[in-house]
Amino acid sequence: MAKRKPKVMRPKALPPRGFRDYFGEDLRARAAMLDRITGIYHAYGFDPLETSAIETVEALGKFLPDVDRPNEGVFAWQDEDESWMALRYDLTAPLARVYAQFRNDLPSPYRRYAVGPVWRNEKPGPGRFRQFYQCDADTVGTPTVAADAEICMMLSDALEAAGIARSDYIVRVNNRKVLNGVMEVAGVLDPSDPSRFEAGRGIVLRAIDKLDRLGPDGVRALLGEGRKDESGDFTGGANLSGEQAEIIMGFMEARRENGGDTCARLRELVKGSDTGLTGVQELETIAELSDAGGYGPDRLLIDPSVVRGLGYYTGPVYEAELTFEILDEKGRKRQFGSVAGGGRYDDLVKRFTGQAVPATGVSIGVDRLRAALAAKGDAKAAAKGPVVITVMDRERMADYQAMVAELRNAGIRAEVYLGNPKNFGNQLKYADARNAPVAVIEGGDEQARGVVQIKDLALGKALAANITSNEEWKAQPAQMEIGRNDLVAEIRKMMGRADGE
Repeated sequence: MAKRKPKVMRPKALPPRGFRDYFGEDLRARAAMLDRITGIYHAYGFDPLETSAIETVEALGKFLPDVDRPNEGVFAWQDEDESWMALRYDLTAPLARVYAQFRNDLPSPYRRYAVGPVWRNEKPGPGRFRQFYQCDADTVGTPTVAADAEICMMLSDALEAAGIARSDYIVRVNNRKVLNGVMEVAGVLDPSDPSRFEAGRGIVLRAIDKLDRLGPDGVRALLGEGRKDESGDFTGGANLSGEQAEIIMGFMEARRENGGDTCARLRELVKGSDTGLTGVQELETIAELSDAGGYGPDRLLIDPSVVRGLGYYTGPVYEAELTFEILDEKGRKRQFGSVAGGGRYDDLVKRFTGQAVPATGVSIGVDRLRAALAAKGDAKAAAKGPVVITVMDRERMADYQAMVAELRNAGIRAEVYLGNPKNFGNQLKYADARNAPVAVIEGGDEQARGVVQIKDLALGKALAANITSNEEWKAQPAQMEIGRNDLVAEIRKMMGRADGE
């Protein structure tokens, strides 16, 4: 009896859980949006910076909110020399390292923007991935809250440049000093010993940051003993007393009709805390400066419910929220939510230098902003593909290569069909799948007469799918015969008509 061949164990063709692949149109749309956003950053005087995707764990620090994950929420490993390295979890911690390393060579203040992927070892979920793109802008070396106001105004301009209508977003601003003042009043912060109640304060911060998702009752549960979610997972709470929890909830519900009234209410809540009063004064300054710049409460709003989850913020914090409604996977209406956030982090560089270096900045969630535009139906139409040179005679490939080179040299994106040319209909389907604006046809007869056929493909997939022969293709009214020497000029005209020029 013949021996059975051993079963071949093949790897599954799947990305790791929480990761995804990006294809051509996604990447083109992302690049176009980033060009518009970074154009705003550039106009404000910020310079680009690119840092390594990998940092030492020591340099990154431990600031992620999801402390229940291994390695404090980062992907880390031990190098051969036994030092620990990790994929960066944001673009801010690497900036602090760079500034500390090159501070004698950099201008002060140092204004930089950065774009790139970041990684978080957190529980993935619908729309929540472990790798995602961020687009940051930061000012390092200035203590004035005018820098915070500028960041908020620039964020507003960047969102509009990306395609978000002015009526569809709000930049909400708060101050960690105000929250610290409230926690001091509530008895969960001791200014003389900040390490006391530290774990509980982290839970409080994360609970407040989840107000939009969990609602007041869910936050109250996390301020108390804890909360069980729909899946049955239990999250431990801060174990505050009822009185302490209500002080925190009062802070979250302090927003009034305008910034002045909100700040007045916050002054009442932080009475007795010098830190809290300083925070209120800073919020008043931000509101004054933004109003002077034309960024009123329709674009920038003082809102005490904004906390931001990362632990390194020390002053003003801000968050851009999209206010339009979308349909979720179950067809229910909901607001899209936050797509950007940031704040002041005056102690981050100090970890390296021992000296306080004030800094503030913002991060835009690029993939999330792209998803928001798509959900609203404002995503750009599919990008135009290349002109496709069809292959009627594979022995004449050199002629087709000369043709495509001529188009490329004229600045027209083009390619020769390199699949199996035997079935002409498949070539047309390929051109349709590539969203090609024009197909070029030159058989032996056309070559002998010094002409080519060019076909306008604006009729789309329905037309291409029904064509199976060259004769049918030529019969379509969108096809025309031109002189070979007129190829570039006529294709430009055809593409211009498709673009409405």
